[in-house]
Amino acid sequence: MNVSSVAVSARALVARMMYSPILVNVVIIRRCNLSCGYCNEYDDKSKPVPVEIIEERLAKLRDLGTFGMCITGGEPTMHPDLPRIVRRCRELGYVRTGMISNGMLMKPELIRELNDAGLQELQISIDGVKANETTQKVLDNLDKRLGWLQKHARFNVTVSGVIGACPPEEAYAVAEHANRLGFSPRISIVHDSTGGLSLSAEERRVFDRITDKIPKTWMDLTNFRDQLIRDGRAPFKCRAGSRYLYVDEAGIVTWCSQTRDGWKKPLADFTVDDLREQFYTYKSCQDTCTIGCVRQASQLDNWRAQDRP
Repeated sequence: MNVSSVAVSARALVARMMYSPILVNVVIIRRCNLSCGYCNEYDDKSKPVPVEIIEERLAKLRDLGTFGMCITGGEPTMHPDLPRIVRRCRELGYVRTGMISNGMLMKPELIRELNDAGLQELQISIDGVKANETTQKVLDNLDKRLGWLQKHARFNVTVSGVIGACPPEEAYAVAEHANRLGFSPRISIVHDSTGGLSLSAEERRVFDRITDKIPKTWMDLTNFRDQLIRDGRAPFKCRAGSRYLYVDEAGIVTWCSQTRDGWKKPLADFTVDDLREQFYTYKSCQDTCTIGCVRQASQLDNWRAQDRP
């Protein structure tokens, strides 16, 4: 390799490091086995995305320099080739391969298959203890599955108590139960279709009680939720479309799950130039955004420039 080629390769590597995705959420099936009243990310009829197409998308995202992959839906455990998809992520060399699931279909056989495939992280959000007309995603329905995960899973399990769909004290019970089982407890808040939020005084009290108790991680370097609750705004420089991508079941890239009707581009046509452009693009929704994974993927670059509104 001559000096010129080395220089070109070095510039390409720098471009990947400066703009490549830290995290990508890939939808492998839009269908879900539940119908939570607050959710706009599912339907009850879609077929799974063919596994060969998913593998093409995973390879394309790896070529773009993606570090972490999160498999999502809908409900990803409804995809018949889920273990194969996880295994392919590991073969492609993603630094972190995780999944978001409602947990309802987690049985010992599937858990062991996911172990063998190399899954590293599972995130389950639980809305409360008792089912109601809004949600069935509660401890009463999931406790057996959590027991199976505790017994069989070799991957890390994060359980989030969710404030907004059940009486707020139930979210505290979820966080305590997750801690007793040895899982990583978290707290989240139901957001509206724009990614915004509002909390009652009681919900705020429970939120503070939980956040004071659970261990802090690197993802908690910012207190954006506290600021959002207090001020209604928590400004940051959103790097969605670059450091974070959302790829839907049709292979369309958008900023996140809540902006699917805004900016979009087919993944097949996506380039490093798009990553660079979206890195600097101001998003009008960013000051009120509650999407934690977007903020987490963006926070390391908050010191870098962004286009003016």
